[in-house]
Amino acid sequence: MKLKILGCFSASPSKNSFPSSQILDIKGNKILIDCGEGTQIQLRRYGIKFSEIENIFISHLHGDHFFGLPGLISTFRLLGRTKELNIFGPKGIRKAIELLIKLGKTWINFDLNFIELEEKNTVKLKENDSFSVSTIPLKHRIYTNGFLFTEKNIKKKIKIEKIEKLNIDKSLYNNISLGKDIILDDGTRILNKDLTYPLKKDIVYSYCSDTSYSKDIIPLIEGSDLLYHESTFLEKHLELAKKTKHSTAVQAAKIAKKANCKKLLLGHFSSRYKNLEDFKLEAETIFDNVELAKDGKEFDIL
Repeated sequence: MKLKILGCFSASPSKNSFPSSQILDIKGNKILIDCGEGTQIQLRRYGIKFSEIENIFISHLHGDHFFGLPGLISTFRLLGRTKELNIFGPKGIRKAIELLIKLGKTWINFDLNFIELEEKNTVKLKENDSFSVSTIPLKHRIYTNGFLFTEKNIKKKIKIEKIEKLNIDKSLYNNISLGKDIILDDGTRILNKDLTYPLKKDIVYSYCSDTSYSKDIIPLIEGSDLLYHESTFLEKHLELAKKTKHSTAVQAAKIAKKANCKKLLLGHFSSRYKNLEDFKLEAETIFDNVELAKDGKEFDIL
């Protein structure tokens, strides 16, 4: 699983950074998470093929998280897209996008599937053999969800030298990696555990966009390999964070620690701050493994 940061600032972008947007690559599946203004510029800048994006997840309907979506959809059409596009987002996102398409007297050459959300509890949005996606209900000024992405490890790594010594046909390798025992020509059963290494655990990325400090999310994100948690403010602006229903870096770190996450990624920085390292320093007083989101930065989630 790989994460690419396209934008990491909050409502007011800086000259060097864009609002919220990320690309998550799960076994070749390119997923767009939020789509702030300028997202398609960043996709171009970092060489991400538009045609590879099949699923878009929008956390909420504040502009810095979805104002880039109408332009991106329009560009998909101009590029001759025919493959369907799935957009998961709050109820009302269909109306907003379709209104802009109508006002511009434009059209779409591909199926645009909106999956609108209004549930207050966590729900599973998508699942296949490679990954699953569930919502993380957040506490913000309007209806907002984070998203929990799980990369499934359903195949074991095989002990190739041992298999070759037993002259097992290569056509059976896939069954072995899926956990099945093998019966040799003489009737001998070879247990799968003797032919494979232990199955690796699933990889989990939790994306928590705009939210006030909420312990309710801890059971949902427990043990995440990487937690992205918004940190709009430093601790000196804690009261402003409470008023606007955002979080500080310290609050994000407390969530990461309580949820036993492996690594914390901070983002959604207010443009009032000139030195972003202060976010990292404050968070590290609570939680050791902290990274700062930065446009263009890539993270391997292991």
